[in-house]
This record gives sequence, C-alpha cells and structure tokens, in this order.
Amino acid sequence: MLIVSLLAQAAAAVAPAQQDVTSYGPEFFAAQQPSTAVDMLNRIPGFSLDNGASVRGFEGAAGNVLIDGQRPASKADSLQDILFRVPAGKVERIDVIRGGAPGIDMQGKTVLANVVLKKDGGLRVLLAVADNHLDDGRDLGQLRTEASGAVGDIKWELSARAGRGLDDGTGAGKGVRFTEGKAPVLTGYDGEGDGIFYNGTGAVEGPVLGGALRLNGRLNTDSFKSEELTHIFTTPATREQNVFLQAQDETEIGARYTRKFGEPWDVEIVGLRQSRDRLVTNLFTDTSTNLFTVDRDTVETIGRAVVKYRVGPKLSLEAGGESARNTLDSATRLSVDGARITLPAANVQVEEDRSEVFAKATWRPFAHWTVDAGLRYETSTISSDGDVVLEKTLRYLKPRVAVTWAPSELTQVRLRVEREVDQLNFGDFVASGGLNSAGGISAGNPDLDPGQDWVGEIAVEHGFWKAGSVVLTYRHLELSDVIDRGPVTTGTSTFDRPENIGDGTRDVIVMDLTLPFDEVGLKGAVLKGNVTKRWSRVTDPTTGETRFQSGLRRLDWSATFTYDMPRYKITWGADVFGGFRESYYRYNLVEEFKLNTYIKPFVEYKPRPDLNIRLELPNLTRRNLHDVFYIHPGLRTAGGQPSSIDGKRTNQTPGGTFLRVRKTFG
Repeated sequence: MLIVSLLAQAAAAVAPAQQDVTSYGPEFFAAQQPSTAVDMLNRIPGFSLDNGASVRGFEGAAGNVLIDGQRPASKADSLQDILFRVPAGKVERIDVIRGGAPGIDMQGKTVLANVVLKKDGGLRVLLAVADNHLDDGRDLGQLRTEASGAVGDIKWELSARAGRGLDDGTGAGKGVRFTEGKAPVLTGYDGEGDGIFYNGTGAVEGPVLGGALRLNGRLNTDSFKSEELTHIFTTPATREQNVFLQAQDETEIGARYTRKFGEPWDVEIVGLRQSRDRLVTNLFTDTSTNLFTVDRDTVETIGRAVVKYRVGPKLSLEAGGESARNTLDSATRLSVDGARITLPAANVQVEEDRSEVFAKATWRPFAHWTVDAGLRYETSTISSDGDVVLEKTLRYLKPRVAVTWAPSELTQVRLRVEREVDQLNFGDFVASGGLNSAGGISAGNPDLDPGQDWVGEIAVEHGFWKAGSVVLTYRHLELSDVIDRGPVTTGTSTFDRPENIGDGTRDVIVMDLTLPFDEVGLKGAVLKGNVTKRWSRVTDPTTGETRFQSGLRRLDWSATFTYDMPRYKITWGADVFGGFRESYYRYNLVEEFKLNTYIKPFVEYKPRPDLNIRLELPNLTRRNLHDVFYIHPGLRTAGGQPSSIDGKRTNQTPGGTFLRVRKTFG
C-alpha cells in the first residue's frame, strides 16, 4: 500500500523530462560517487543493463548500451565487463533513448543508453584486489589492473584480470530416494566447485583515411573443477562420485572503421574473429565406472558494413549487411567400465555460412510520436560431416515495427510487433551433457530448424519524483518450431535429444520500479526492483500432453536497495535475487529445479574519489538448491507415474565475506 500511495502523489512532485532522450550528467550521480559506468547505469530510472544475446553473428547479439554512439566491436568481452573498465570520471553524460530517435540505431531494443565519454586523453590507471573468503576456509582472490590514455590522436586501453571463480551450484546437503515397493533411502552430499581464470584485453583507436579505426583483442583461459561425493545409506552403505573438469581457451580480434561523408552520411565497417577450444571430462563412479569426454572447437568470422543517412531532424535511414562463417569440430566419447558406448551424432563437423541484409528507419511524424521500423532478410546454409552428413538452407524474413507515443512529459507508451527467429545452437547438433544418477547423456540432432515467433508487446512508463519511474510491459508470443526435448533410439539404447516439437504460446508480464525515498525524508535512498511472470503452452513430444517449456522460469524477481550517505562517504544497501523454479522434461524423467532467495548486503566506503573499499556478505541466507528427478521405467506416458524419485537438497555455497579495494590514478 505504501508504493501505491507514493505513486498516487507523483504527479505533483515531478520535474519535466524530454520525450525521447533524457540526459543524466555527473550531477545526477554526485551523491553516489560512482566508480564506473556500470555504477552510473544502475542508478538510472527505468533502465536495466542487457548484455545482449549469446548468438552467432553481430546484428542479433547487441546489448542495450552504446559508447559514444557505437556498439563495442567485441562479442567475447561482455558489455558489462567493458563498461566496468570505463571510469565514472571519464563519462561526460549518459543519454537514455526510449522508443527511438532519428540517427540512433536502437539495436532492436525499445530502451537504449548511450554513454558519452569526455574527449580528454589523460592517463588513467586502476588497480583492484579482492578476496572472497568462504566459511569452509577457501579464499578466492582476484587481481585486476587497467590503464588507458592517449599519444597524440591515438587512444589506447589495456586490462588484465586473474583469479579464482566459484560455482554456487555445488555444496553440501542431504536427500531421499524413493523407489516403488521399496523403503526410502537417505542420501548425503558433499562437494565443491571452483576454477582459475586469466584474461587480458587491449584496444587502440585513431584517425585513418578521414575516419576513425579501432582495433581490439582479447585472450582468455580458464580451468574449472567440480567434485561431488554422494553417500547412500543402504545396508551396506554405498557411494557415488562425480568429478567434472573443463579447460577452455578463447581468443578474439576485432576492428571497426567509421567515417562521415558530409553532414548526413555515416559509414561503419566491422570485422571480427573469435575462437573457443573446450575440453570437458566427466568421471562418474557408482557400481560401474563411466567416463564421458567432449573435445569441441569453434571459430566465428564476421564481416559487416552499414550506411546511415539522416534526411533531417525527423527522419533517418540505415541499410547494410553482414556475412558470417562459423565452424564446429566436436568429438564425444562415452565408456562404461572401459567398454565404448555408441552415441548418436558423437563426432560431427559443422559449417555455417550465414548472410543477412537489413534496412531500418526512424521517423518522428509528430512531436509526441516516433516510429522505429526495420526489415531483415537472413539466409543460412548449414552442413555437417562425420557421424551425420547433412546440408540444409534456411531463409527468413524478419520485419519489425515499434511505435512510441508520449502523451505527456512523464508518460510514454511503447508498442512493438516483430518476427523473431532464434539461432540454432551448435551444441544441440552433437552429443553432450554430464554423467549423474538421473540426467545422463543427451544425443545430438543436426537436423533442427530454428525456433520462431511473432511477438506483440506494449509497455507503459511513467516517471515521477525526478528520479522515479514505473514500467509495465506485456508481451505475447506465438511460437513455431519450438526446440525442446524428445527421445531417439540407437540399437538397444534410447537417449534424450533436442527436437522441434511444434507450435506453442508464451505470455510475459514485467514490472520495473525505481522508487526514490527523498520525498519521504530518506534523501539518497533508492529501491530498484523487477518482477517477471511467464506463462507457456507447448505439446510434450513423448506424452502428447500440454505442458510448460523446458527450462523456462515461471517467475523471476530481484530488488536492490541503496542508501547514499555522502556526509559519511559511504553507500550501503542490499541486493536480493528471488528464488525461482525450472522444469526439464526428458523422455524418461522430469527434473524439478528450485533455487531459494539470495541476499547480499553491502557497504562501500569512499574516503577519497580515487579510493573505493567495498565489503559484501554474499549468500547471507545460505540459500538452498532443491533438485528432484521423477524417473520413469521407460517412455513417459500420459498420466503415467514415476517408478522412482531422487529428491536432492543441496546447500549452496557457504556464506562468507567479500572484500575489494580499488585505487585509481589520474
């Protein structure tokens, strides 16, 4: 009721805002004393950082933040990591575009932020050390260093990170296994997972042939190990052991060239190549010894060119195209007590030649209306060799129209209609998975069509109290060629695999709230929250029954409370991530996965603008993970009952303390 009451008073206490672009300068963030561009973006009303999609190609992978009006020419380096390397002192302002504006490529988003940097080229250096001390005695330290500057007209950036990371899905716990006609069996679990990573990035930018050329590169290597020991309290007692190892190396080089030809014309050319080599080994031991390995190498090469033309202050046009070549070489092995088991699509080499052309327009026919429209045509030829020899060509036309209406300075209504086409996941083409008592191995299926949908969306945003906003969004999707799970038989063995299971629907309701407490006497206190509710209907390929999509969460919510106290040079608060539930359907089992609420209080002390000390208490509630397998004796049937239930409750990572000290120079 408090929130409802506050919203009802909003109209009398607001400050005017522009219809399409709202600028946030350093004064808006002064009380917080932000250290990075991410800190600044997290405080903007009605805005949540979106890192973009993990897909092949460049056009469809965009996040919702530009830097000086440009997308970073990198895919392996996440948008959040790039923005973490932008010091707050280097940001001149942040422009938030809602709905669209002439001259701005919205990247398919309805809300976009543009981080505008200062033009000075002074030397800046950052050093940061952190330690995550866990209750079980482990110390997961990290070291980060960054530097940026300029030599004449040439700007440069360097960064390096190293440390140990944590898997918060492995811990200690207990469970019960139920088998029809037998007494329940108690189980106990003990495990931990962590890894070591090293990465470095670099970039240089300068004038070339009347334009600007930026080159960037990234190297990353990491190794991960997870061990879990299960005690089964039968008579006599038995045990299971699961050891999972992963080693991964990544490289990326990218280039972006931009040039203006007169006032209205802009040209952009992007080139990118990235590679990933991954080796996975999984050893599972119970009454037998099971060894599963995957050796997978991928390479992606992208070329892209765009021409932009601004007709006038009310209309801008854009056209371009991109071409990408992707390769996958995957070898999979499974053995039981040394005997080789044949897997469908175990050893496959995949090649994809993908092209896309597009045209976009942003038009403001009236002062309070903006239309952002686009049309993309995609062709993709995919071929595979090895265990599966196949070639197919896919073609899709993808229109998009987004209309924004601002009936007042504080309210905006956004409508969107779009045809979306998912990208095929190369990982679905080949055998994968891990060994455990229930989940088993997933076979590959190269003969998949991408999932598609027509989506209609309406969003209403209302601003209040200068820094407050509430956004309500409803989205309906008509799905076709949904990719889910189904059975495949090879010889005498049946495996789970990805399959196109037909049509379906999905509905989503989202509420985003930014609630400042200045008007009620708590100056500097802000609550930001998000609630997302989903409904879905698809047809199960094994039982023929209607059910929810595998792996789709029914409810997500999160909240962050921050209280800036500049008088004491501190900011304190808490991040809360709500628990969620996911269901996974295979031909012979249903997995119910549930994770409880995560709470992380924090306090930041900033004795000087160049020194930041942050203390966190991660996983204060010691949240639990619940993982239950309902196992059937064979194919699940409509209304069929499981023959056994493996109920598992695993305590998540132990609590502890996280301490970070960050010092900047320049």
